[in-house]
Amino acid sequence: MKNIKLTIEYDGRRYLGWQRLGDSDKTIQGKIENIIHEMTGEKIEIIGSGRTDAGTHARGQVANFKTASTMPLADMQDFLNRYLPQDIVITKIEEVHDRFHARYNATGKQYSYYIWNQVVPNAFERNRSYHIAEKLDRDLMEKAGQILLGTHDFIGFSALKKTKKSTVRTIESLTVTQEGRMIRVTISGNGFLHKMVRIITGTLVEIGLGHMPVEAIEEILQQKVRKEAGETVPAQGLYLDEVYYK
Repeated sequence: MKNIKLTIEYDGRRYLGWQRLGDSDKTIQGKIENIIHEMTGEKIEIIGSGRTDAGTHARGQVANFKTASTMPLADMQDFLNRYLPQDIVITKIEEVHDRFHARYNATGKQYSYYIWNQVVPNAFERNRSYHIAEKLDRDLMEKAGQILLGTHDFIGFSALKKTKKSTVRTIESLTVTQEGRMIRVTISGNGFLHKMVRIITGTLVEIGLGHMPVEAIEEILQQKVRKEAGETVPAQGLYLDEVYYK
């Protein structure tokens, strides 16, 4: 059996997220598994590095699957890209050691969130970013973001209700950059809770609009209460940039 690693990019606007949902054909995982079945004749479940929500995009999602197929890797990649929808692309395919697991072996991830910050919306960016008409103070957002660096309990920045699992995570870098009217919030860390990036970004937006002080970040970390943080920003501005492995 070969263990095949896929690097995948997709435009998530038409899909219900990464994870397969019953018989629905509206998930990324489901679409890829269907084409792999056609290609190999095998009933295969692919393992993703993690879930992405409905409407979220990816530049570097990673998945793996095991197969008895002897088809060359280049032919596999050609087959997948020929028959997958055009908004899902296999950018890289490689054979990895038998014990490689896309989720369990991941050591970290990088996400980016895009905000179109102008009074007038952009017709081309409406499904790829979040439109905010009021001017954001990027410097304040950057300053607030630096408080999140390091290891903290991020339950206050999560959509989780109750969990027995640890909600402690480490954010290694957080930057807020701007090119023209587009603001990009980029966050990398060893792992992220459900909707954590979108809630962090929503909180930075509130700070950038002057609706919350920079010090609110510390209070949310200390109080660990979700309602104290900002709104969950819409999914269409979020991208999974890269998954890190040793």
